[in-house]
Amino acid sequence: MARPMVEEGTILIGKATGDAYKDTPKYEQLLLRLANRHGLVTGATGTGKTVTLQLLAEGFSNAGVPVFAADIKGDLSGVAAMGEGKEPFVKRAAEIGVPYAADSFPVTFWDLFGESGHPVRATVSEMGPLLLARLLDLNDTQEGVLNIAFRVADEQGLLLLDLKDLRAILAYVAENASALSAQYGNVSTQSVGAIQRQLLVLENQKGELFFGEPALSISDLMRTDRDGRGFINILAADKLMNNPRLYATFLLWLLSELFEELPEVGDLDKPKLVFFFDEAHMLFADAPKALVEAVERVVRLIRSKGVGVYFVTQNPLDIPETVLAQLGNRIQHALRAFTPRDQRAVRAAAETFRQNPAFDTQKAIVELGVGEALVSVLEGKGSPSMVERTLIAPPSARVGPLTQQERERIIAASPLKGRYEQEIDRESAYEILTKRTAEAAAAKQAPQQASAGSEGGILDTLGTILGGGKPAKGGRRTVTVTERVITNVASSAARTIGTQLGRAILRGILGSMTKR
Repeated sequence: MARPMVEEGTILIGKATGDAYKDTPKYEQLLLRLANRHGLVTGATGTGKTVTLQLLAEGFSNAGVPVFAADIKGDLSGVAAMGEGKEPFVKRAAEIGVPYAADSFPVTFWDLFGESGHPVRATVSEMGPLLLARLLDLNDTQEGVLNIAFRVADEQGLLLLDLKDLRAILAYVAENASALSAQYGNVSTQSVGAIQRQLLVLENQKGELFFGEPALSISDLMRTDRDGRGFINILAADKLMNNPRLYATFLLWLLSELFEELPEVGDLDKPKLVFFFDEAHMLFADAPKALVEAVERVVRLIRSKGVGVYFVTQNPLDIPETVLAQLGNRIQHALRAFTPRDQRAVRAAAETFRQNPAFDTQKAIVELGVGEALVSVLEGKGSPSMVERTLIAPPSARVGPLTQQERERIIAASPLKGRYEQEIDRESAYEILTKRTAEAAAAKQAPQQASAGSEGGILDTLGTILGGGKPAKGGRRTVTVTERVITNVASSAARTIGTQLGRAILRGILGSMTKR
């Protein structure tokens, strides 16, 4: 529901609390036309970051802007339910000078594991070697081998859709290591083995559910409802957080997909999509320099695609300076200053604001109460406003999680129901390479069978069947040439079958033979 004092093209954040505004209230509002200049929401645990995230998501939705956000604890799911008008929220609304208006918002639930929302998948090719190397925690040598595997797949027209495709191309690379080393540089079978082991770890964490088809269509994240309000896309991340690398890699992949697929649009009256990256410290923890540079480049350029990126984290030091410099809209909740690192974080946060002579920014950061924050947003021609101590407005929807039954009803009624639930397994690298191996084995056996047929005539064969062959001295029968050939062929076939069975068992153990 629109709030009376909100200016056209803005989202209400809260009310400034300085003495200068007692007679003439000042409201902190986010300009929609500058919302694609990105933002940062920081603060210690329990200071109100998630509620602020929900407030912003509601504001963007009301403005017709779709939102994507990860729900770490399940609390954000309540945005789909009508607000309950709890006393603290009604009181806060009165303090700010606005009526509390309960509302609910259009929501689409997603889940990499397909349990608490529509399944989310990407193909191995879409993920690419850089993000996969990050996900699998590969060293430089192993990442180089992974790049070679992708290159070989491209040159041979082999689709890499799921993890069994990746396993198959890695096995092919290992079998042809000598030839590929001469063309691309050293291909170590030990490195291939290390990658395969990391894939096994990923599968044990159910990470293979993310790879395959149908892959997520970006257009399904950018929908509006009949009233023109943007859908709030919520990724269930409570279980996903058990695998922080998969969580961070998925959000990075999604960000890169948005960058690659969306056209250049320049500056718009409002963003086409706003992307909230909660627990952003996981994105940059132990990230290699190449990955940090890639993130910095995407964040810098994606605003021209009409996408706003908002990082949510506890400590501003979690964000590299090259990325932090691009986050123009900032909401800083309270920080604690118990340790030297905490004290550095407080100083760093204070220094990033345009200072307000009415108060000490650094001191204010540690004094802020729950639901209170320091706010500085872009204004005018894109310059940051002077920082203000601000009471954050209450959200309109429920603050807290949905029940399982409420979530299931929303998923069942979703217009996307059935689009992603059934996995598709079309012919790709695994099937093609398996077929090649079978054909090569058959071609190898053909000359042996032809040779066996030419050793003896039909009379010899009949003689063998009828118990032919001359008895040797002592009553032991002499083995004929034909019998020896047949015995050799049978032994060769047994060895071939044994080898193929052994490979099949190995593939079964590694998850390559099972249909995901």
